[in-house]
Amino acid sequence: MRILGIDPGLATMGFGVVDSDGKKPRLVTAGAVITTPDMRMYERLLKIHDDVRDLIQLYKPDDIVFEELFFARNVTTALNVGAARGTALCACAEFTDSIYEYTPMQIKQAVVGYGKADKHQIQHMVKLLLGLPDIIRPDDAADAVAAALTHFNAGHMKSEYRMK
Repeated sequence: MRILGIDPGLATMGFGVVDSDGKKPRLVTAGAVITTPDMRMYERLLKIHDDVRDLIQLYKPDDIVFEELFFARNVTTALNVGAARGTALCACAEFTDSIYEYTPMQIKQAVVGYGKADKHQIQHMVKLLLGLPDIIRPDDAADAVAAALTHFNAGHMKSEYRMK
C-alpha cells in the first residue's frame, strides 16, 4: 500500500509518501509545495492544484490522507489555508475517492503516544519509526509523513476516517 500524506497550508503544504508491505512503513519521499506572498491568490492555488496533481500522477498512492485543519484565532489565515486545502482536495478527488482525514490530536497520539506533543517530538518519532538518519524538513513535510503513518497504523479501522 502507498499512502500520500498532506499537511495543508498556503505558503507551505507538506507532503509525504509512505509505502507499506503491511508490516513496516518505508518513506518514499517527503517535501513541500511552496507558494510565495508575491504571487496572486489564484496563482498560489493553481500551483498547489498542479503540484498535488503531479505528485499523485508520479507516486500513484492507494490512499490519500489530510491533516484536518484546526484554527483558534486568525480567521484570515483559516480562510486562506482552507482555500489551499480545498484546492489540494479537488486535485486528489480527480484521481480517487480513497481520501481520509485525521485531527492533529489523533496524529500526535498515533505517532508520539501523546495528543499534545510538540513539533519536535513528532519530528523525532517520525525519524525513529522510519529509521531515518535525519529529521524530515520542513516541519510541514514531517507532519504530512506523520499523517501517513497514522493512516498506516489505523489498519482495518481506516474506513472510520474516510472523508465525508
